[in-house]
Amino acid sequence: MEHINLIDTFSEFKELKNIDRVTLIRVLEDSFRSVLVKLFGTDENFDVIINTDKGDFEIWRNREVVADEDVDDENLQIGLSEARKIDADYEIGEEVTDEVKFLDFGRRAILSLRQNLSTRIMDLQKDSIYNKYKEKVGEIVIGEVYQIWKKELLVLDDEGNELILPKSEQIPGDFYRKGDTLRAVVVRVEIKNNNPLIILSRVAEIFLERLFELEVPEIHDGLITIKKIVRQPGERAKVAVESYDDRIDPVGACVGMKGSRIHGIVRELRNENIDVVNYTTNIQLFIQRALNPAKITSIKVFEETKRAQIYLQPEEVSLAIGKGGLNIRLAGQLTGYELDVFRETEGEEEEEDVSLDEFSDEIEEWIIDAFKAIGCDTAKSVLDLTVDDLAKRTDLEEETILDVISVLKSEFE
Repeated sequence: MEHINLIDTFSEFKELKNIDRVTLIRVLEDSFRSVLVKLFGTDENFDVIINTDKGDFEIWRNREVVADEDVDDENLQIGLSEARKIDADYEIGEEVTDEVKFLDFGRRAILSLRQNLSTRIMDLQKDSIYNKYKEKVGEIVIGEVYQIWKKELLVLDDEGNELILPKSEQIPGDFYRKGDTLRAVVVRVEIKNNNPLIILSRVAEIFLERLFELEVPEIHDGLITIKKIVRQPGERAKVAVESYDDRIDPVGACVGMKGSRIHGIVRELRNENIDVVNYTTNIQLFIQRALNPAKITSIKVFEETKRAQIYLQPEEVSLAIGKGGLNIRLAGQLTGYELDVFRETEGEEEEEDVSLDEFSDEIEEWIIDAFKAIGCDTAKSVLDLTVDDLAKRTDLEEETILDVISVLKSEFE
């Protein structure tokens, strides 16, 4: 029977797409009733029974028995003589219930039903995926790389749902082949062209936070809290942690015995250098910890402007600043303060040196700011470094640096 095949088709579809049986039955009944309304103008006098055990359905129509000459609507009424062909005992005013064969409605009605069912079930599936992943925003998911494009990866979860990992959300150095397994965090779920779009990320701070929760039981259990995370994906990250139990060393717990816990996270993040910092409300101490491994001589904090002046021995400046200014930039983001680095110098030497600001008439301000950003705020601090070193740290053109050096040298000649 075609109507049985119809139910079987969508029962199989339900199994594949993980739509629960109750919902499928509701959709089937609604679809049948929609066709009945089109055919008869109403479905109120019909009973639609879905047989879940046999995988088929029945449609029963209820009509009032009236005199043969009083039949105005054959869908709602049945003549007495016609009713007695079904059962000789029927009388006027009684109700006749007889089964309607859906196949009798014609091929067009069956095709309409199939199309209606397919559309409804696809919409349900989209809603199911959207709602499922809407609840997973901020959670790690594991998927298999299915397709690799220039600007994004297509990832399939264990149910075959499509997830997208854009190039901008991949860690520099990430390299995948089709069939590889990857971990990422769900950062956004939206509807695009009437389809759910699930966006993954491996560069978001929340991804690193979730990895710590997986690797460090104390964080998962709430004994240690991650106060803040800042990172340059694939290069360096700083994580501020705090313990609610004085017996637990939060930094030690996160790192693990011989780095056992943090090594797994580092490998997952393509050898990203992770600094775990013990959080404190003492801002001077917090800044000092954030600038690790540099040893700070003194700090001046200006609360009103959220700035801090960091004084270090000359040999510590490069450690505080880090490659390309990354260490000091992340430390500033972690602490919420703009950090300015100054070299500690002897009194006589300090008098001989000249602030870069004194050269504002000859050197453009944005160039001066570029040198200050790497801790070179005086003429001698610039001249102490090689042209190559300055070019790498500031990203300035070599010609520009040579011009600056020429101006600064003229001051001491």
